[in-house]
Amino acid sequence: MSLSVLAVFPHPDDETFGTAGTLIKHADKGDKVTLVCATMGQMGRRMGNPFFANRETLPKVREEELRDAAAQIGIDRLILWNMQDKTLQFRCTQYLADRILDVIQDVRPDVLYTFYPEHGVHPDHDALSKAAALAVSKLPTDSRPKIYGAAITSDREEKLGLPHKVIDVSDVLDRKMDAMRAHRSQSELITIPLENRIKETPELKNQILDPFRTERYWVYNVSHMTQ
Repeated sequence: MSLSVLAVFPHPDDETFGTAGTLIKHADKGDKVTLVCATMGQMGRRMGNPFFANRETLPKVREEELRDAAAQIGIDRLILWNMQDKTLQFRCTQYLADRILDVIQDVRPDVLYTFYPEHGVHPDHDALSKAAALAVSKLPTDSRPKIYGAAITSDREEKLGLPHKVIDVSDVLDRKMDAMRAHRSQSELITIPLENRIKETPELKNQILDPFRTERYWVYNVSHMTQ
């Protein structure tokens, strides 16, 4: 039986760096994957390596990169809010939650992927993930999607314990890396050194790529969620 999958992230590339392998595996099973991207990453500091974007062109560049990555992943529906980057923390949580709830009521997801609230490092990550949790908390208990949060803080296991879900994405790693490459303006500082290391020491390829083979999630319980 196929699932409805919703991913809610603030920036282009958030859906790829931490969750692309998981979303690819969902798509391969025939699950319908919807992605909400709240901003175009207008305030991102990376402009390519070497530079091929500037502050004016970066939003359009990143939108095109996102569409390319979404195609690599197999995302069925891409919802762009075009909000201002680095401002989500200043928006009303209820406003963001209401927008997410509208999407939830439309796509009726079985599972929802986002950052784990307070463990997303970036203020936009935490603001949108908190809003996603608030949106889910407004639903009847029996119709709530399970929230899988990607926690990227250094003390995540100390605070949250071991991850509840660990996905081995080795079988789709090449496609995950292609999705990363699609976000060229943001990823070349990572992908080009990786590719050079693999060329220089091909016998170490598996070791070099090991950090990208596993994706980890913590289930977020909204039962005690407060605004």
